[in-house]
Amino acid sequence: MKREYWIILIVYIAMQLSSIVGIPGLMFLFGYLGMNQGLVVPYWLIFSFTLALVITLFLLRTEMKKTVLNERGSSFGFSAVWAVFGVFLALFAQALAANIERLIGVEMGSENTQEILNIIESFPLAILVSSVIGPILEEIVFRKIIFGALHKRFNFFFSALISSVIFALAHMEPHHVLLYSAMGFTFAFLYVKTKHILVPIFAHVAMNTLVVVIQSVYKDDIDKILREAEGIQNFIGGFL
Repeated sequence: MKREYWIILIVYIAMQLSSIVGIPGLMFLFGYLGMNQGLVVPYWLIFSFTLALVITLFLLRTEMKKTVLNERGSSFGFSAVWAVFGVFLALFAQALAANIERLIGVEMGSENTQEILNIIESFPLAILVSSVIGPILEEIVFRKIIFGALHKRFNFFFSALISSVIFALAHMEPHHVLLYSAMGFTFAFLYVKTKHILVPIFAHVAMNTLVVVIQSVYKDDIDKILREAEGIQNFIGGFL
């Protein structure tokens, strides 16, 4: 694997762990300056994710120029179609995995998603992290670097499986490993199908944005549906 890729992986891991020191430090600074400490988390998320993305793109600058000048992927039209179709494919995979999880007794809903929605509600600009910066970083790290390195040595299924499980565990919700892995498989498929990392990036960005907007606008209705679904599940469970 290229030296730049290893540095990007280190930068990504450092970014994920940076809140351990960064948030308490920013909390102290905000308190000292008399600023609203309730905005510490969104501020730090935006800063750390943006910095990681800038470093990542800087390290990939030469590779991106070569890719543009020596394009080997599919045509623009073909890639565009798969990018749009990929959004619905990812949503379908997510819905299918969620239903399987529900059937095997995994609690519905995501604490990770709820935390993100709460952060966005307190500071709307944080949507840039969940809907744009985060997905771009994840596709570069988990698809381009990790999946790409594995796929050079192994078949698609094994490479997608390993990279998708790592992708799932990185979201710190091991009980939803099937849900995140299903999305990982979908994005890996889009990457292999088109040979353009921009395709899974577009699908991931669009899907995250759509999910955040829908859950923000229809939050009460979704909570009601989840409660009813859990009630039905418990009712059925009583007969099994």
